[in-house]
Amino acid sequence: MEQSPAPSPAPSPTSSPVPPPPSLLPHLWKSTLISGIFSVILGVLVLAWPGISILVAAIAFGVYLLIAGISQVMFAFSLEVSAGSRILLFISGAAALILAVLAFRHFGDAVLLLAIWIGIGFIFRGVATTISAVNDPTLPGRGWSIFIGVISLIAGVVVMASPFESIWILALVVGVWLVVIGACEIASSFGIRKASQALGR
Repeated sequence: MEQSPAPSPAPSPTSSPVPPPPSLLPHLWKSTLISGIFSVILGVLVLAWPGISILVAAIAFGVYLLIAGISQVMFAFSLEVSAGSRILLFISGAAALILAVLAFRHFGDAVLLLAIWIGIGFIFRGVATTISAVNDPTLPGRGWSIFIGVISLIAGVVVMASPFESIWILALVVGVWLVVIGACEIASSFGIRKASQALGR
């Protein structure tokens, strides 16, 4: 008498694994929020200080560059972007850190030199942020990142192209741009948070 083969056990239902987001991605919105808050604070302080000196303005913008540089270096390691975009973000962050160190130096009466430093910092950040966001369709808060990058790029061009005759005018223009960029970063941080949570589900 032939024995019927034992029925094979039914495969246990398993859901297809979902790759986890990059380890630093859940903290991306936090660094964006912090950067935005500091940008707004620095912008308001610069605008509220009519008699600001070259040294104080350089230190204030050096702090901004320091925060922006650290954020971009973090982005370079936390985002799943192309190798070119990752390198660009890292170089931009490193350049911002170098500019921050240089901005801490006393420029004397060199308003034009300080304006060039500030403009280069804005342009570096704007180009790196925009290109990396355009090249990564899955980036959380991609639209906001592109918008911030374009705004930063425009700010850099305006600062470098304007013939500043006094530190007061330079502080006024830079202060306004810092507040605008900071407000955009604060708004984008919540969009990045929502998108990051969706990726983690």
